[in-house]
Amino acid sequence: MSEIWVVIDHEAGEPRKVSLQMLTAARGLGGDLVAVLLGSASDAGKSRLAVYGASRVLIGEVPEGTQPSIDALASLIAERSPSAVLIASSDAGKDLAGGVAAKVGAGVLADVVGLEGTAGALIATKSVFGGATLVKCRVKDSPQLICVKANAFVAEEALVQLSEEPVSVTVEEPVAHIVESAKTEAGGRPNVEEASMIVSGGRGVGGAENFAMIEALADVLGAGVGASRAAVDAGWYPHQHQVGQTGKTVSPELYLAVGISGAIQHRAGMQTSKNIVAINKDPDAPLLQLADFGVVGDLFEVVPALTDEIRKRKGS
Repeated sequence: MSEIWVVIDHEAGEPRKVSLQMLTAARGLGGDLVAVLLGSASDAGKSRLAVYGASRVLIGEVPEGTQPSIDALASLIAERSPSAVLIASSDAGKDLAGGVAAKVGAGVLADVVGLEGTAGALIATKSVFGGATLVKCRVKDSPQLICVKANAFVAEEALVQLSEEPVSVTVEEPVAHIVESAKTEAGGRPNVEEASMIVSGGRGVGGAENFAMIEALADVLGAGVGASRAAVDAGWYPHQHQVGQTGKTVSPELYLAVGISGAIQHRAGMQTSKNIVAINKDPDAPLLQLADFGVVGDLFEVVPALTDEIRKRKGS
């Protein structure tokens, strides 16, 4: 039977949310589902893979860096010939997919938001033109390399018994070496792609110093902090928090947009959120039309009042 591989995007062996979403998506496509973990695997991480339906995991130890991962995955594909390989459509994931495609002579589809068909003949749905149009695409030959956008699918549990298979991989001597790396501190807040609640600020926030107000509201909710492209381009908040077509795609239970008009570029990254709340002084702001709940008012009055009220109700 054909195999569908899911390359596990992980941190220190703990799978990220997008990996669990890809496992869920792959379960309904027929074929044998195989997780591929490049790097060190933790016991807790392997247990999570089993909870989300991975009955087999190939574990290959590789040095840090993109090129060793490209070499390792390409060598495994050449040896075992899976029919399809799902990879997270992150910057690193698309680098990985492009490098592997060049080595094995495969086609790549990026930013995929839907999958149908069966292993070996998958049809992928892509969101283009800022989410205004959906197109269906197919990679003609095997293996099909498919980069799946975070939060395009909902992760659902399906506990199975996991079998582990350590694999040896071929890694060439890299021409570039990582000499130093530093992890950006998140300040104790969840990553926007992982968060179940997000508070995002836009151009209406008015400046970098006013994002303290957005952070305060996020903190009382236990939410992540997002930002529109306008706020990021103005230097008010770091790029890794940007939500939108050229930023992160999110689908939390609650998305609270503060001072964001709702250009199509931004909506493409958050319109699948379960509950959308918009705060804007402009009653004609496009995001108010999309929102489940809207507040027309001065955010500098509404947000502090909302923060205080939530704090009182939580007794903190």
